[in-house]
Amino acid sequence: MYFRLAKKEDVPEIVRMLSDDVLGSQREKYENPLPNVYYEAFEEIEKQAGNQILLAIEGEKIVGFLQLTIIPGLARLGMKRAQIEGVRVDRHFRGQGIGEALFKEAITISKDSGCGLVQLTTDKQRKDSHRFYEKLGFTATHDGMKLIFS
Repeated sequence: MYFRLAKKEDVPEIVRMLSDDVLGSQREKYENPLPNVYYEAFEEIEKQAGNQILLAIEGEKIVGFLQLTIIPGLARLGMKRAQIEGVRVDRHFRGQGIGEALFKEAITISKDSGCGLVQLTTDKQRKDSHRFYEKLGFTATHDGMKLIFS
């Protein structure tokens, strides 16, 4: 397994994996052709410094990914932080250490980018994910809140 940054041609597989669970199937539209909004969003991610989608590759297959964003800030003496979102491991490859390896790579990138911490958000319904993140050393120190525009 190796890691690389996502390219435009990876977007359909990323969206397939985003839509391949109970919550994602309600939020995403994985169809052929793929809605253009996904490609537009990917282009915005590529343009923004410090924002990337990190892929885990086995052979030539995408087996997992996450979005990693480096966020400069003034708080904590100007500390940079890394934000991890949109984590997925292909259902056929779970339990093989891919998620852990993907997180370790993201944490290394974050440290190398000068970040003082890594944070993530996770849906309260994803209890298995919470246990996974805690096993990696993450602690639930804050409550997240959202204001969704319809």
